[in-house]
Amino acid sequence: MNTEDIYAKFIECNSVITDTRKIIKNDLFFALKGDKFDANTFAKEALEKGAKYVIIDNKDYYIDNRTILVSDTLNTLQKLANFHRRTLKAKIIALTGSNGKTTTKELINCVLSKKFKTIATIGNLNNHIGVPLTLLSLTKETEIGIIEMGANHKKEIEFLCGIAEPDYGYITNFGKAHLEGFGGVEGVIEGKSELYKYIQKENKELFVNLDDELQNEKTKNSKRYTFSTNKNSDVVIKDIIANPMVEVNYMNEIIKSNLIGIYNANNINAAITIGNFFSVESNLIKEAIENYIPTNNRSQLIQKNNNQIILDAYNANPSSMNAAIENFAQLNQNNKIIIFGDMFELGLESLKEHEKIVAKLNKQKGLTCYFIGNDFYSNKINKKNFYFFDTFENFTNLFIKQIPKNGLFLIKGSRGMALERVLELL
Repeated sequence: MNTEDIYAKFIECNSVITDTRKIIKNDLFFALKGDKFDANTFAKEALEKGAKYVIIDNKDYYIDNRTILVSDTLNTLQKLANFHRRTLKAKIIALTGSNGKTTTKELINCVLSKKFKTIATIGNLNNHIGVPLTLLSLTKETEIGIIEMGANHKKEIEFLCGIAEPDYGYITNFGKAHLEGFGGVEGVIEGKSELYKYIQKENKELFVNLDDELQNEKTKNSKRYTFSTNKNSDVVIKDIIANPMVEVNYMNEIIKSNLIGIYNANNINAAITIGNFFSVESNLIKEAIENYIPTNNRSQLIQKNNNQIILDAYNANPSSMNAAIENFAQLNQNNKIIIFGDMFELGLESLKEHEKIVAKLNKQKGLTCYFIGNDFYSNKINKKNFYFFDTFENFTNLFIKQIPKNGLFLIKGSRGMALERVLELL
């Protein structure tokens, strides 16, 4: 069965599902395979739960004419998503970057949804499966789709652009993330810039932060709509502060966000700029940003007992760690406590990058720092109020005996460290 024939089946269905636990009546189920599972084995269960059709790539699980047998279910999903994208009138905004993708995507969606019918990537479903699923969730009524694209190797963004065929592109930044897969910082820049190359090749338009000299240089010959804090750009954002929430001045109006950290300013500024580009009224832009509340352990400010906690435990890399430290340093409060967990996927640079973080904090005064994980532990130093633990359990054993009171905490680490567990101790 070719893609066009499968598409005819797709439009009979409510939505595309890859998890039988989420199936409702008349869904289209794709039986994808992973390292530890083969969803072909769930084809019968999917039909029993109400799926209208199931798409499989193992003939042993063929059931009846509700079963569509293909050579590769993942490849079929991706082709179907691209076919669907070409039937839509919606404009597609693609964004990637080392840090801030998900927050920026959510802010852009909040702003644009004030005027348009939008659909955006749910959570961080931004890979070779998530991007197709997001595209397939767009409907004929969708006016703008905001598609987050993640990558940890070169050519991934190029591949995702081939599926989504975006009309606009934005890169949050180039940072030290996924160094192992990209082969270093230059590899990160090259990999993320695949979005620029696609947009430039198709003569589409980029949104660019001119305060980032590298991005300015890479896009100077592109069709672009720009923002900055101090340059001759299409949108100028002024008077940025973060104490602790970020505030910006846009068109002589102060926008007070619920986001912590000066590093979130560019995420806000990008949403303002894209809203301006699409002619969203300034009062609606302000309302959208001021009403956005971060979730999922991203830059959340939490009050627990007598402590204030900046919980930024969704992920971490050297760039985001440094930005978090610099923001934390400028906050005017006594009794400041940092709890950092290891940064993952840094390859051969890992120990050196953890050492740099420890050295940076060693230069600061008045901090109590807890470091958790093997790579931080391998860089332990003898300093008052610096504590190093190879495991979370060992950290817990000490921490519960000396839990600080009336403190301001910064909690950050890679997702695998699950440092939100610290909240239970506080």
